[in-house]
Formats: sequence, structure tokens, C-alpha cells
Amino acid sequence: QVQLVESGGGLVQTGGSLRLSCAASGSIFRIVAMGWYRQAPGKQRELVATITSGGITNYADSAKGRFTISRDNAKNTVYLQMNSLKPEDTAVYYCNAKTPIWKDNLYDYWGQGTQVTVSS
Repeated sequence: QVQLVESGGGLVQTGGSLRLSCAASGSIFRIVAMGWYRQAPGKQRELVATITSGGITNYADSAKGRFTISRDNAKNTVYLQMNSLKPEDTAVYYCNAKTPIWKDNLYDYWGQGTQVTVSS
């Protein structure tokens, strides 16, 4: 079992910045990748950024050049630095961790979500 606790959401004006944090606990040695997803009202949850245990990052096109995902292994924490925020970035942001299950399948763990609101 992996537990994820997010923090750092809030209200910010267009062009502002926020940093989200996600602290993992439990069977963290099994995590092969962590990331951030978001879900806006009336929309499906979508990928924002991921980082593997080897440090390989991946970003949604909407996040490239503005968001940076990073991790602190000593603190078992993943961060999402969000700059140049836009109103369309408004959503609930969820932390995700993936652990392998049998064969090549992965299991998803989710945090409780943190609200990010960007005012115009």
C-alpha cells in the first residue's frame, strides 16, 4: 500500500506561480513512477507530468515550458512547480504513484487532490 498526501494548492492570479507537493509513504520502494494529473469541472482527468524512479520526466503539451516536476528521494516527495499559470489550469490536481503488479501491469494510487484556481 502507498499513501499520498498533496499540499500547495490555492488561488493565484493569471501569470502567478504555485508549487504542489506530494508526500508518499508506505511501500514506497515499490513505486516506479509518480506524477500529477488534473481534472477540471465537467472534464476527464488528464495527465500533467510524470517522473520515473530513474528520473525520466514526461509532460503534457499544455505543461511544457511552464511546469516542472521534480522529486526529493530523501523526503519521498514529488513536486510540481507551476509558473505562468492560466485560468485554464484551474482544476483539482491529483498526485499519482504507480507500482508494478503481476506481469507488466501497473497499479495506480491516488492522493485526495488539491484545488488550484487561477483567476483572470
